[in-house]
Amino acid sequence: MTTNTTSERFTVPIGPQHPALKEPGAFRFNVDGEIVTSATVRLGYAHRGIEKLAENQNWVQNIYLFERTCGICSHTHATTYCLGVEKLAGVEVSPRVSAIRTLVAELERIHSHLLWLGVSAHEAGFDTLFMFGWRDRETVMDLLEMISGNRVNYSVNILGGVKVDVTPEIVEQILAGVDLLEERTKHYLDVVSTDAGFLQRTRGVGVMTREQAEALGAVGPTARASGVARDLRVDAPYLSYSDFPVQMILDDRGDLEARFVVRLRELFESYRLLRELVTHMPEGELATRMPRRIKAGETVSRLEAPRGDVFYFIQSNGSDKPARVHVRTPTVCNMTSVVKLALGHQLADVPLILAGIDPCFSCNDR
Repeated sequence: MTTNTTSERFTVPIGPQHPALKEPGAFRFNVDGEIVTSATVRLGYAHRGIEKLAENQNWVQNIYLFERTCGICSHTHATTYCLGVEKLAGVEVSPRVSAIRTLVAELERIHSHLLWLGVSAHEAGFDTLFMFGWRDRETVMDLLEMISGNRVNYSVNILGGVKVDVTPEIVEQILAGVDLLEERTKHYLDVVSTDAGFLQRTRGVGVMTREQAEALGAVGPTARASGVARDLRVDAPYLSYSDFPVQMILDDRGDLEARFVVRLRELFESYRLLRELVTHMPEGELATRMPRRIKAGETVSRLEAPRGDVFYFIQSNGSDKPARVHVRTPTVCNMTSVVKLALGHQLADVPLILAGIDPCFSCNDR
């Protein structure tokens, strides 16, 4: 009887069409047995030409176009676009408009983090947590539907303001929803920190040091889970974050467990902020007059999306249509960490390492 000791090296292609991928992306992993030795990624399969389309539509029509950049953080994209156009036009919105935009942004952050919790738990084989997380996600979607009439693309923004107001009845429902979600989130935080089976898939897996995170340009919770103190809501406050400051959530462990803990702890900060917003909602008009033509110039607007820094470059030539709008999303910043962190891990760890950055192929590819 003889034993074959020769290493078995293979290239494992995944995507762009693959049963395990909900969105199209092409990955190639070179493996030695079960260990990943090199990895590459190719993006762009969800390209819809949104930036080019924006040049052929007027400033108002483009709100609804950029809102459809992403179904999970649609309000983030619409708000970033509106802030840039309002800056070019020299228009300042009322404190109430900023507060309502902030309120919807934090509800969207909760929705995104709960959705991510379920997807990541599913990748770890923890389908009970997946179903519980998505059940509670319905609470947030119901609140967003009550405020805006929509569950996905909320269409809250208009140039120079918002089209919805927060009534006392809505405030009551938001406070009740936050109370419920806060108790559920305490349970989820306990689960991801103590469940032995779950920790086998997350603790010490995909470790990214602070130095690596800085070098790779990681943003959002992915970076903060590696100790990088970077959050636009704190570093460069926008909307109502100057009047309602947030506490940055950090963890220096840098592994998958830390990425779960950071996102769940961020939910508690969002709950606290929502209570303050609805309790101390400022007064003001819901809309400010905007010119049809925006004076020539260019500007940059940035927001802290649930996944990290969203960047919009907007250029006007003085007409009723933008000359150029360019978008950079956090997924492209964090994707490099996936192909780096996968090296040396088993192939079975790769789906969870990818899910750990909360990728969105749709808004990345546009």
